[in-house]
Amino acid sequence: MKEQLYTIPVNDIFEQECECPVCAMKKALEDDAVAFTMGPSYMEDDIRLTTDKIGFCAPHMQALYDFENRLGLALVIDTHMKNMIQNIETLQKKGRKQTHGLFSKKDTTPLFSFTDQISRSCFICDRIRYTFERYVATTFYLYEEDAAFVTKFRQSRGFCLEHYGMLYEKAPSYLSGNTLEQFTDDLNKVFLDNYIRMEEELSWFIDKFDYRNADAPWKTSKDALPRAMTKCNGILSQK
Repeated sequence: MKEQLYTIPVNDIFEQECECPVCAMKKALEDDAVAFTMGPSYMEDDIRLTTDKIGFCAPHMQALYDFENRLGLALVIDTHMKNMIQNIETLQKKGRKQTHGLFSKKDTTPLFSFTDQISRSCFICDRIRYTFERYVATTFYLYEEDAAFVTKFRQSRGFCLEHYGMLYEKAPSYLSGNTLEQFTDDLNKVFLDNYIRMEEELSWFIDKFDYRNADAPWKTSKDALPRAMTKCNGILSQK
């Protein structure tokens, strides 16, 4: 493959015990991007120019706050808000004149087009998008080229619902013939087997609240709830 592959991080993540390796890939990239954004880079002019212009999505704004560089985040948000004020003042003067450009929705006002675009844009999402796509491509590459990885794949704890569907849909773009068929079979099995396992663990977690099971062992269900959240919604919660 001509584009860069990330075999080491993908291999490492598939060796971890997690309910969705793809979620873990994305979380690692998000953590790195948050650390980058709240590190010395937030004082660099080119970075601030970009964050002032596009801002952050709600989940990543919360992640930046949780990083606990409050002064740094305040500075980033302050200059972003100044930029928004300038743009909004200009658009307010234009009034409700509608836009009918090639990519504009019918009867969309310039002000709404601007606020809608900003609400959908995010510096961190943009920063991790390419590498995440290469991680996914590397997953298919390793499955085709590395027998040891195939074993890791089959022995993994499966995937969340979203990333199972994503891998199923993207597979024909990277694999073909018998390899595609085998990957699909392995993907279907590892997902469903582990989704059923997770539901059973969650069911036992619920049953443990019945007084009749008070003295029964938790088995593997003590942290079943946050792991089930990963399976259902890709949320990597703290245990």
